[in-house]
Amino acid sequence: MTKLAGRTALVTGAGKGLGLEIARGLAENGAHVVLHGRRPDELDEAKRALDAGGASTSVLVADLADEAATADACRALVASRGGIDFLVNNAGTRDRRPLDALNRSAFRALLEVNLVAPFDLVRQLSPHMPDGGRIVNITSIAGSIARAGDAGYIATKGGLEALTRALAAELGHRGITVNAVAPGFFATDANAAMVADRAIADHLSRRTSLGRWGVPTELVGAVVFLCSPEASFITGVTLPVDGGYLAHF
Repeated sequence: MTKLAGRTALVTGAGKGLGLEIARGLAENGAHVVLHGRRPDELDEAKRALDAGGASTSVLVADLADEAATADACRALVASRGGIDFLVNNAGTRDRRPLDALNRSAFRALLEVNLVAPFDLVRQLSPHMPDGGRIVNITSIAGSIARAGDAGYIATKGGLEALTRALAAELGHRGITVNAVAPGFFATDANAAMVADRAIADHLSRRTSLGRWGVPTELVGAVVFLCSPEASFITGVTLPVDGGYLAHF
């Protein structure tokens, strides 16, 4: 498919998991995909895997928690590609701890990666996006609902949903849309221990409409759609991809 042919997409956190699948989906639809991450070896492996399937990719190494490194990466990207058409803010981190064990430093670390970095990337790269540019923030159903022992992550994802709406309002006059995709429970390598937990599987069988974990490839269509011409009049929304978790009770 070539609906995104001739376009350039930056996907953060693209070395593995959901980010890698999103990158693959954009590449399969014709986009040149810039794979971002912190580990060069991981990115090189991802690039080889995608390129073997006919993708057009390049690599951008940066620690998004480092303001100077992020600025350098943005300048390098603009210098090499002249700008981008799509920005997918997928990189994120999690620190599951109860409130009395989560100090200010740990909370700030979550904020830096999950909320400040997406803001900073949009601030620096949106001037180099054309009319018709697309920004997709990967949030979480945790941005809308909550559980005990995860306050920092939940707060950052709720903030990213709010930032999505604010950026949609601010950038709409330039023809740039800003939306979010909120994954539910996905069976990624990072969640391997949870996937193996029978109690969680039982919970999902009762709590979600589809009664199961999501497969990483099942997130891709939502992101590709929001980047496509068919989504040109959609902005400021958060689309849950959760097997009906938010809808089911």
